[in-house]
Amino acid sequence: MDLQNREQFLTKLAKRMGKSTWQTSPEPMPKLVNNYPMTRLTDLTQEQLCDEFINFAKVMMADVMVAQESAIEQAIIEICEKYGGGQIILNNDPRLADLGVISAIEGKYDHSIWDETKGESNIKYAEKANIGIVYGEYGLAESGGIVLFSDKQFGRSVSLLPEKSIVVLRKSRVLPRVAQLAKILDDKAKQGERMPSCVNIISGPSATADIELIKVVGVHGPVSKIYLVIDDL
Repeated sequence: MDLQNREQFLTKLAKRMGKSTWQTSPEPMPKLVNNYPMTRLTDLTQEQLCDEFINFAKVMMADVMVAQESAIEQAIIEICEKYGGGQIILNNDPRLADLGVISAIEGKYDHSIWDETKGESNIKYAEKANIGIVYGEYGLAESGGIVLFSDKQFGRSVSLLPEKSIVVLRKSRVLPRVAQLAKILDDKAKQGERMPSCVNIISGPSATADIELIKVVGVHGPVSKIYLVIDDL
């Protein structure tokens, strides 16, 4: 199509769409009626945000346990016992080690720690593991969702493949909603920080309601999602 025919074609197309002429730049965005995407829930205190997060997580069928940092080792054992123990896989996360989670598991259960040098064997172990344990980057009050960052030491399989998934999260890391998470990631990118290879936002156990709106849990992932929330406020 030569330039003249292109102009005629686009002009004709624009008229069919109710426009006097075609344009190469988008029309300006209309003025926003409100700024709820950025401001909703931001008026709450951190404690109130955590209450919203926990309440919504329970609605999404997640099990929530709150514990002081000094009691995390005992709490993780109680959760593992409640959900059947068995084989457990953990991310190679220094934050889990600092909390005593890894040492607590090492002394009691058959376990594996994600090792980037082991390749597919990590995934194979995760497939047959009963429980996976990860450390959550953030919680989202609006949805009860957990934010996980992936890198070579934090395998996505640890939270997605075992039948039960435990996420350790600090109350101080609960955000109002995904807009604040996007701002954090944007700031990281602008500062030249290394970005996570994948950002997962997970709200409760896997489920679907595609068939006649009947909710079925555990179709394509963990049957149980457990949040161990550290009260550090």
